[in-house]
Amino acid sequence: MDIIIKDLKKTFGEKVAVDIPELTIHSGELLGLVGNNGAGKSTLFRLILDLIKADTGTVHMKGTDIEVNVAETEAWKDWTGAFVDESFLIDYLTPDEYFQFIARLTDTTEEQLQEFLAQHQHFMADELSGQKKLIRTLSAGNKQKVGIMAAMLLRPEVLILDEPFNFLDPSSQNAIKHLLKKYNEETGATILVSSHNLQHTVDISGRIVLLEHGKVIHDIENKEKQAQNILENYFEIND
Repeated sequence: MDIIIKDLKKTFGEKVAVDIPELTIHSGELLGLVGNNGAGKSTLFRLILDLIKADTGTVHMKGTDIEVNVAETEAWKDWTGAFVDESFLIDYLTPDEYFQFIARLTDTTEEQLQEFLAQHQHFMADELSGQKKLIRTLSAGNKQKVGIMAAMLLRPEVLILDEPFNFLDPSSQNAIKHLLKKYNEETGATILVSSHNLQHTVDISGRIVLLEHGKVIHDIENKEKQAQNILENYFEIND
C-alpha cells in the first residue's frame, strides 16, 4: 500500500510543523523517520492518520485496486494499524480486555486472537496476557507493548508506530526490531517508524527520511546501512 503525500502543510500559529511538497512511501517499505524534537515527525503521523487536519495538501493511500484520500473516507482504517501514544489505549481495561475489544472491532475471532497472543508471548514477556492489572497501572514500557500489539492485531497493510522503542528495556527493543522486520518480510506491509534511536532505525529501515522544521532534509536509501554516516554527521553538526 503506497502512501502518497502532496503539498502537505500544517502550522500551529507561526510555527510550521510540516511542509512537504511531495513524498511517496512505497508499498512494502519499512521507512524510518528521524529528526530532532520539533522536527515534525509526530505531526506528520497524525496528519497521515487524519487525527489532525492539514492546512493544505493531501494524503492518499493507494493499493492495487484502490486509492483513497484519508481526509475524505474511513476505508483506509480497514488496513491501517497505528500506535502514536497511550491516548490510543483504553486504560480502564486490562490488556486482555483491550485486545478482545480490538478483536471485535476488526472481526478477529477468539481463536485468531489467542493464536496471535501466543505467537507474541515472548515479546509480552508473560507480563500482559492473563494478568488482571488495568492498563493504567502498567509501566510505560508495558503500555507501549500493549499499543504495539493492538496495532498489529489486524495484520495491517500499513503500520505506523511513533517512537516504538521508547520506555522498553534492551531485550524488548531488540524483540520489537526483529518483530517489525519479520512482519515486513512476511506480509509485505508498509511500515513507518519514527525514533530518536538512530542505531535501531538504521538497523531495521530500508529507507530513512530526515525531517527538520517539518521539511524533508534527506531521503536516504539504506539497503546497505549507508544512512549511518549521513545521520551521524547531521546530528553531530546540529547537536
